[in-house]
Amino acid sequence: MTDLQTRPAVAAAAPGGPRPGALLTLILAGQLMAVLDIAIVNVAVPTIRADLHATGAALQLVVAGYTIAYAVLLITGARLGARYGYARLFRYGLAGFTAASLACGLAPGTEALIGFRVLQGVGAAVMVPQVMSLIQRTFTGPARVRALGLYSAVLAGGMAAGQVLGGLLVSADLFGAGWRPVFLVNVPLGVALLLAGRRLLPAAPGDPGRRFDVPGLVVLALALGLLVVPLVLGHELGWPAWGWVMLAGSGVLFAVFAAVERRVAARGGQPLVPARVLRAPGLLPAAGAVFLVMAGFAGFMFAFALHQQAGLGHSALKAGLLSAPVAVGFGLSSLHWQRLPARLHRVLPVLALALVAPAYLATGWLLRDGGPVDLVAELVLTGLGLAAGCAYSPLFGRALARVDPADAADASGVVVTLVQLGQVVGVAVLGTVFLGRVRFPATAAASGHALWTADAVITGALVLAALSALAGTRNRGKVN
Repeated sequence: MTDLQTRPAVAAAAPGGPRPGALLTLILAGQLMAVLDIAIVNVAVPTIRADLHATGAALQLVVAGYTIAYAVLLITGARLGARYGYARLFRYGLAGFTAASLACGLAPGTEALIGFRVLQGVGAAVMVPQVMSLIQRTFTGPARVRALGLYSAVLAGGMAAGQVLGGLLVSADLFGAGWRPVFLVNVPLGVALLLAGRRLLPAAPGDPGRRFDVPGLVVLALALGLLVVPLVLGHELGWPAWGWVMLAGSGVLFAVFAAVERRVAARGGQPLVPARVLRAPGLLPAAGAVFLVMAGFAGFMFAFALHQQAGLGHSALKAGLLSAPVAVGFGLSSLHWQRLPARLHRVLPVLALALVAPAYLATGWLLRDGGPVDLVAELVLTGLGLAAGCAYSPLFGRALARVDPADAADASGVVVTLVQLGQVVGVAVLGTVFLGRVRFPATAAASGHALWTADAVITGALVLAALSALAGTRNRGKVN
């Protein structure tokens, strides 16, 4: 973070305000909390089941309630930030997330835990879009690229760290609390960030003149809900008929949303997603590639964790530690890709995707017979993470590089929502592919072949990502 503080940056705050580096540390810590809570709870599920005598369906909602609320409300959270102020909404979201974490840790039963998990997701959806908006409005040029690299590293590191931290906390059984510390760990951090935020967050007002596109908000939230709920729960419930009905309904509502937005714009109103945002140079091809990269990455992490725990018999902690090289590689390359020769920056995402696609195949091939995750596999996994980060981080920066600062909130909401949907779709699709090829209790060989199949599907998705990245490369020069 010291490097960030010493490089050129444009602060949105008034002269004499907080240093951009300190502000970035604060908001990325909030982002990390939100990312951790997607993964950390998975490790605690068996202990929650035993302690609360929860049914399988209830446990699915404990895990999925957070993700559903988070993904559905991200764009709404971005619009709230634009109207009432990004810093204010970051504080409100952080406070809600922290309070809900405390409530989850003290929940007396399964039903209460599910409700508080949904509230956690709401808090995250209010807080997270403000992170990207504050980055967009605080940093420019190379400083923005580095800030986006740190943002990408947090996203990647949070996935692996969630599993490792969850395993440590559950295994430690602090004060005999079992699973509860996986939620309570957020409370002291959240309080500390709230106190620091009073000094570090800029006192920038929102734009009260921004009217809410209420019909657009309602239709989009419903469309996203109909999409996310079956994707999150479908593979666990055997893809029931209602799930397919919801998916079809989401397509209809997305078409309705587009019609509503056109009508709002024609009447001189302020649509939820202005057409000029989607027309920003490079946004759509880069965002599409980011979606596919995150779908592959999240889906692989999910399938790889299942293979280790169900096929190889590893503990959740060991599985998290063996998955760490992927996330560490992703985070390191997200931070430092801009140190590569400048002549490579324009084509770097395409080159990186050309490497990461066969790396997924190589991983599946090495582990297809159920052998141990040896040194060779770990080296391939590290390379996979490095290449994925070299694709993701510059693509993320490219998607937002030419967006007008006035549209930062709307563009951030769109791109971050696509990142979250990519994770949801990746886990749902790759989870279905993996689970469809293996029956439990599984042998190591059967699990390895299921992982090999899932990796082949990821490779196909990354070929599409490379084509999308190439289309964006033809229309833009250097990432800035």
